[in-house]
Amino acid sequence: MKISKELKTGVITVAAIGLLVAGVNFLKGNSFFGGDDHYYAYFADAGQLSPASAVNLNGVTVGRVQSVIYEGGSDSTRLVKVSFNIQEDNIKMPIGSIVEITSLDLLGTKGLKLLLRSDISQGYYKDGDTLSGSVATDMIDEVKSYADPLSKKVSAALSSIDKMVNGVSAFWDTTASSSLEGSLKEVQIAIKRFGNAAEEIELLIVDEKIKLSRILANVETITLNLKKSNDKVKAIIGNVEQITSELVTSDFKGVITNAKNTLGSINATLEKANNGDGTLGKLLGDETLYNELVKTNEELQNLVNDIQVHPERYIHVSVFGAKTKGVPLTNIEEQKLHNLLDTIK
Repeated sequence: MKISKELKTGVITVAAIGLLVAGVNFLKGNSFFGGDDHYYAYFADAGQLSPASAVNLNGVTVGRVQSVIYEGGSDSTRLVKVSFNIQEDNIKMPIGSIVEITSLDLLGTKGLKLLLRSDISQGYYKDGDTLSGSVATDMIDEVKSYADPLSKKVSAALSSIDKMVNGVSAFWDTTASSSLEGSLKEVQIAIKRFGNAAEEIELLIVDEKIKLSRILANVETITLNLKKSNDKVKAIIGNVEQITSELVTSDFKGVITNAKNTLGSINATLEKANNGDGTLGKLLGDETLYNELVKTNEELQNLVNDIQVHPERYIHVSVFGAKTKGVPLTNIEEQKLHNLLDTIK
């Protein structure tokens, strides 16, 4: 089959147009074959960002900037609109992620940096959504921000040193030198005294710290003992409360009245006894009973002595049936008499 020149020319032309379109898309930051996800972000300042700049994630280029458009408006934080794409299919940006304009290298090449949020509970951005944008501080700006205040401080310090040197030079003579030397000696002595005082204060603090530690230990021991004795203290308080309640509810008046009546009866009895009235008074005042008891005791003692000396007068035992002499006694009475004699012995 023979292909005509016109067909070849048409195929070549179509291929060339396709390559041209693909090349233009590639230069704009799109994938060669398209199909990328597009997103938008607003910034207060473009920071010299340009189309086709890289979009980095953790140092890896994952997309390109497509356009940087100044929109203006009343909101000073949304003056510049930046559109960019993500060429990697496996990258998903959680809602709340931030796009930052920053320097990608030491030469100051600007690009976008993705700061993905770790929390994915709110879902992911979709194709065509708008992300929050921020502009990172440039390295030169950071150095300048640190250097400017430092340079101002150095200038002020140099000015102060210059004034001090001029003042010392103006008053530097023999008298001033002697005065300055004396002042320095006094300062040295004062510093030495301060050092000694500080050392003494330190020793005092160490000593008091030891005492305070002991006091706290004793307080802790007392607290523990009180805690252990809590139940006993509660029981004692309960007993005291019960005794107090019983004392309050007791009939003190009746008890005192009964005691008073009893003491009156005892006093009356003792008074009658002292006066010789009644049986107890006669026993205490009459000596007849005492004399009779003494006499009876003497007679009983004589009887016992006679029984010991002449027992045959009172006790007689017949072995061969002889007649009984003396007072006849039964076996029980004889046994009682023997017991009485043994007790007296």
